[in-house]
Amino acid sequence: MLNTPPEFVAAVDLGSNSFHMIVCSLKNNQLQTIDRLKEMVRLASGLNADQMLDEKTQLHALACLERFGQRIRNFPVGSVRIVGTNTLRMAKNAGQFLIKAELALGHPIHVISGIEEARLIYLGVAHSLSSTANLRLVMDIGGGSTEYIIGTNDTPLEKESLHMGCVSLSNSFFKDGVLSKAAFNQATLFAEQKLEPFQNTFKRKNWDEAIGASGSLRSIAKVLQANNWSNNGITKQGLELLVAHLSQYNHINDLNLLGLDAERLPVFVGGLAIVYATFKSLNIEQMTISDGALREGLIQDLLGRLYNHDMRAETVQAVTKRYRIDKKHAKRIKKTIHIMLSQLSTSYAWASDETCVQFLNWAADLHEIGIDIAHSQYHKHSAYIIGNADLAGFSQQDQLILASLIRSHRRKLSKTIFNELPLPWNVKAPYLTLILRLAVVMHRNRTKQELPNFEIQLINSKISLKFPDNWLANSPLTHADLILEADYIKTAGFKLEFS
Repeated sequence: MLNTPPEFVAAVDLGSNSFHMIVCSLKNNQLQTIDRLKEMVRLASGLNADQMLDEKTQLHALACLERFGQRIRNFPVGSVRIVGTNTLRMAKNAGQFLIKAELALGHPIHVISGIEEARLIYLGVAHSLSSTANLRLVMDIGGGSTEYIIGTNDTPLEKESLHMGCVSLSNSFFKDGVLSKAAFNQATLFAEQKLEPFQNTFKRKNWDEAIGASGSLRSIAKVLQANNWSNNGITKQGLELLVAHLSQYNHINDLNLLGLDAERLPVFVGGLAIVYATFKSLNIEQMTISDGALREGLIQDLLGRLYNHDMRAETVQAVTKRYRIDKKHAKRIKKTIHIMLSQLSTSYAWASDETCVQFLNWAADLHEIGIDIAHSQYHKHSAYIIGNADLAGFSQQDQLILASLIRSHRRKLSKTIFNELPLPWNVKAPYLTLILRLAVVMHRNRTKQELPNFEIQLINSKISLKFPDNWLANSPLTHADLILEADYIKTAGFKLEFS
């Protein structure tokens, strides 16, 4: 993290259809967009039947990222947010691609869940519009997923991400660009079926204004306006005229549509089917188009982190409240963690790294949430919740890191659990886990009594604790717990000594 706000910030959205980048200047707390880059990569088209991203698509994507990287590679750590969406959520070989993509960009990439994508999209729209509507419906069509959000001001209230997008529907129902009325009806019905379980949540009676926030929606609005089928964004009547016009053609290359960009053509009809189905299912009459979307939301989320308003911290506090965590106990553990880190910081950079400290604090806050499910093996329940819940602000990598720390905070320690973590966390996490484990062990009695001053040393895989004379002799339970802990961690190649 940065001690002072950077002069420039950037956000990159690795979407399933397009890659987007926005660069902003940050002066006197004022944000100004100074650069935008966009390339149609169509990542979703590179997914084969086995959910593997093919080599050709990867090379195309990496060439784009090399160009993006030239613009942001020298930005300081913490000033750039890069996220991957639906295709990178699905691709089984996404991890291999992300290593190369991070090298091209010079910054870490985080894959986010559909629900987190929806939250960020709403945030981007909310900061891009001067809408006075009390409740907004926001819709965003990506290459592989479509998000629906109802919110007020900058707060999303309902969020959903459905597995359908302009690329995936175009590939499934309009292969090789072939058009037919039957195929369009099938694509529309498919989208309606996806929406069906959420129809009542997002229907017209639950919001005041509908807003579209994606390239597909902007493209449709542009076509409607250019052909005089609408003069106010997207309208239901305009969509009916556009759909009727499409029924005259047998191939997308034959479309004679004013306002339709050539690069949008291959995925236009798939996106239109989703919009048409949405208007029908949710009783929408008119939709305004917003310039703000996921990358603008990423910038706003990044500013929150820079100015001590990290959404992840708010989420952690909400989870501790939901699972009735003993906050005083967690506070004692965090205090002991900080005592250990302050002593180790002279030898290990991770001990003073703000992000490492942040994750250890969150792990201390959340490590006991599984007790609300069952006391036996509660660390496994805690880790499962953290690894699989929709946690606002957290990427999938964030949750994996946090879940790994929590899963390993007690009982036998195995380093294999950290193998799935991205660099450099696969190296740092075992040491962070040791710190968490020792803090938990030393507070196992859960008393208010302060620990005595103690010394800690870590040399390679050997960790030493030194307490005041006779303290361990007068604290037989802690002594016994440390003996047991030494046995637990030796399976991971660590040696614990104490006196």
